Amino acid sequence: MLKVVVADDSVLLREGLIRLLSENGHEVVAAVADGPSLVRAVEQHRPDLSVVDVRMPPSHTDEGLRAAVEARRLVPGSPVLILSQYVEVSYADDLLADASGAVGYLLKDRVSAIDEFLDAAVRVAAGGTVLDREVVAQLLVRRRRDDPLRQMTEREREVLALMAEGHSNTKIARTLVVSDGTVEKHIGNIFTKLMLPRDDEQHRRVLAVLTYLRG
Repeated sequence: MLKVVVADDSVLLREGLIRLLSENGHEVVAAVADGPSLVRAVEQHRPDLSVVDVRMPPSHTDEGLRAAVEARRLVPGSPVLILSQYVEVSYADDLLADASGAVGYLLKDRVSAIDEFLDAAVRVAAGGTVLDREVVAQLLVRRRRDDPLRQMTEREREVLALMAEGHSNTKIARTLVVSDGTVEKHIGNIFTKLMLPRDDEQHRRVLAVLTYLRG
């Protein structure tokens, strides 16, 4: 069971998220409609996950994202799953900036895919990074000419793209129809080619995904 804070100014979506999470065994410890309330709720409840809309009052631009970043500053590593109507590239960059993981960015359409949304929530709460495939696609459009990924093989880039979507090694192996051992070998090559220092596996995965998205 996860303790969850929900932040969305839409009453319908907020209540829908509360019901969806509650019916699937999670506890919504706070439901708020603006950024400052989100920050206070995270400080008070130290939730396992905060589900946050990007656009909230008063300007309906990036208040939710800025509040989520502030909440993670005050409660380091606090897991955050951002929901957005559209792909906002700069928002994803800001959320990923500290490279600590436990972040997700999904388009709101994914909420209707209940199993996918709940799976993302659990993975982010566990420290994973989950990005909507549309977010990944649009971030990649911004690659520089000195792309650090150019030395990778096509298959290694495929593996890294699936890592960016938050998939486990086993899920990547099933998707690409290869063995788990083959995926582990590709990931090892990715870490080497990106010159990532030896560290815990989750941290290296986050750094690899960040390099991929910013490359």
